Amino acid sequence: MITEDSIEYYNTRLTYDYSKLHSLPPEQQDRIRHVGSQAEALLKNKDLAMFIHQFKFTLTDELASIRGSKPEDDAARLALCHSLSGIDDFVNSLKRAVYYKNKIGNTGVPN
Repeated sequence: MITEDSIEYYNTRLTYDYSKLHSLPPEQQDRIRHVGSQAEALLKNKDLAMFIHQFKFTLTDELASIRGSKPEDDAARLALCHSLSGIDDFVNSLKRAVYYKNKIGNTGVPN
């Protein structure tokens, strides 16, 4: 379901050229730092980590329980693998945001 918050988050997403971090204006660097700090807080949140791991364990259990080799079984395996990959991609996006925050912080620009 699309809400006003979803639209706002989409319109304010980070779309910077990360290969040119040193040439970004200060307000964009501050935005990258802010988003990186939010991502870092999520990565350090033990409750979030618990739910992510429980979700991954549930998917892995479902994947291991598929014993057949029919096309439907292969499709189910593929769907579960894509779900696991998606959650890993989400966690990696958080790590990437923290990395860019730290990279901006290391360029000599004050926090």
